[in-house]
Amino acid sequence: MPLSTLCLRCGMCCDGSLFTHVSLQPDEATALHRRGVPLSRREDGTQALAQHCGALEGRTCTVYSDRPASCRRYHCQLFAALAEQEVSLEEALGVVDQAHALRATLERELPGDVTPDAPRSVMQRARRAAQAHPARPLSQRAQDAYANTEAFLDKHFRGRFGRRG
Repeated sequence: MPLSTLCLRCGMCCDGSLFTHVSLQPDEATALHRRGVPLSRREDGTQALAQHCGALEGRTCTVYSDRPASCRRYHCQLFAALAEQEVSLEEALGVVDQAHALRATLERELPGDVTPDAPRSVMQRARRAAQAHPARPLSQRAQDAYANTEAFLDKHFRGRFGRRG
């Protein structure tokens, strides 16, 4: 099925590019914990999948067939366009490849983050660096790469909902 093919070749919603965490029900947290997927505890005490998800290998979800309900419910703008046949699978995969290329360019421009709590997600690292104190601002090339990547993600993945946390 082309829709699952898109998801299994993308991973943008699992790698921290679009979200910082995924909410879990207690039974989902237990099942993921049993599978060795690292979880985080939110301020309210509930468990969540911090993004970059520990079940993601490359661009592929290793628990896709048993993924949590929050993951099942989420459909990015590109998924919706493919489902409505506004784009072909080949076109959608081209958009995914372009998004990954933009993110890779951004990663090359980011300063090294050696703090122990540095996010694994390129986009989360870029957001953190963009909000950093003025003593260590991003280079103009990094700022441009960050702005271009966020705009592309907004247009093709987040759609009308835009950027969230």
